[in-house]
Amino acid sequence: MKVLPAGLNAHLATGATTLCWCWRLTRRDGVKFGFTDHDQPLTFDGTTFEASAGFTASDIKDGVGLSVDNLDVTGALSSATLTDDDLAAGRYDDARVEIFRVNWQDASSRVLMRSGSLGEVRRSGTAFAAEVRGLQHYLQQPKGRLFQLTCDADVGDARCTVNLAAPAFTGTATIMGVLTPRRFTVSGLNAYAHEFFARGLATFTTGPAAGTKVEVKSHASIGGVVTIELWTDAEGPPAIGNTFTVTAGCDKRIETCKARFSNAINFRGFPSMPGNEYLTRVGRKT
Repeated sequence: MKVLPAGLNAHLATGATTLCWCWRLTRRDGVKFGFTDHDQPLTFDGTTFEASAGFTASDIKDGVGLSVDNLDVTGALSSATLTDDDLAAGRYDDARVEIFRVNWQDASSRVLMRSGSLGEVRRSGTAFAAEVRGLQHYLQQPKGRLFQLTCDADVGDARCTVNLAAPAFTGTATIMGVLTPRRFTVSGLNAYAHEFFARGLATFTTGPAAGTKVEVKSHASIGGVVTIELWTDAEGPPAIGNTFTVTAGCDKRIETCKARFSNAINFRGFPSMPGNEYLTRVGRKT
């Protein structure tokens, strides 16, 4: 049950209200943005809520139990701070969302209606639709170790301990030809084996996508021609001459951990565990 501030409670009791919605987005890098459906900007809690930002929201619904309560936020990319490039680059993925009901004549009379995080963001031209997930969705995410054949660490993290900044695991490439927005031929990586950078991370250092990090889907080195394909579009189309750094990828198998990284001692899987065929095979006399 929500407890309303005395000022807001008194305002509602008058029967003639001046209420609006305010949304505050806090990205994972700590940058905050505020938006409101009021026709004038509002300021509270150190955040200025921009007016006419093109935000609309579906009804807020609360359920009983631990089911995830979601709502949709839709709008146009009319805000100078909310850009198509930022959405495409994933800067708002899992951003914290706070939704307030505010008396626009007295912003101190307000109540936090919902908090959660941004889920799936769908874009179409200059419009977007974003799912706001309730805090319950964190309870549905797996926690702790996984009992599996493959490693459950991320290559280069504290549990893996591999130093991806070492020259043996990092390459610098220049785009020589653009085949698709996600696939291009490059120079500078001929010394690395076929698929060495598959599942790695590309970080663009020049061009429209400078600073953007994108996972590598495949790395082909055939007949002296090196091709890199990304899982998603980079921020801004890649162009000939753009440069990026790329780190080695890992398929999380013990064989790769030994051969590529010499790091079997830190392998975080269970390569000796029996598979399904062990559980279902028919016993034989010996």
